[in-house]
Amino acid sequence: MSWSTTFVELDKKLHDRDSFFCGESALDQFLKKQAIRHMQSGISRTMVLPAQKPLVGGKYLICAFYSIAPGSIARQTLPDRLAKKLPRYPIPVFLLAQLAVHEQYKGEGLVKITLIKALEHLLAISAHMKAYAVIVDCLNDSVKAFYEQFGFETLQQQDGRSRLFLSIKTISLLFEQK
Repeated sequence: MSWSTTFVELDKKLHDRDSFFCGESALDQFLKKQAIRHMQSGISRTMVLPAQKPLVGGKYLICAFYSIAPGSIARQTLPDRLAKKLPRYPIPVFLLAQLAVHEQYKGEGLVKITLIKALEHLLAISAHMKAYAVIVDCLNDSVKAFYEQFGFETLQQQDGRSRLFLSIKTISLLFEQK
């Protein structure tokens, strides 16, 4: 089974959340139990990449997903070279809150595609609602290494987890090079 070509907003009537399994229970449970409630509450937006063909019950398998939300960070959490150029009040950012690929599709480049589509989506939003950067919270060192290969930098570390950022300006430059 292969995936469709476009990420769409999660719809519980169309997308089979129950069959999603990425191997990280926090991400699996978010998609199954919280994503719809968060969207209804206006907390975040979850985008999914459905399979091309529906399952027997008529719903589509979710091949990958990402969730995004607005947020802010304190200026002083940024490296000095960047912080000194910014105002002293909270800095608006986009939070790439969740990103996962179904176990069935791992090793096919879909994680990278999902990240690129999420960044592309946030760049488009930034044309209407400005933000300084995209922030990600890493569950472990391998996730951190994944984001770092795309230019994300450490913002802070706490309780064994890393928070990384990539400026919207850098993201814009990356997409200009296409």
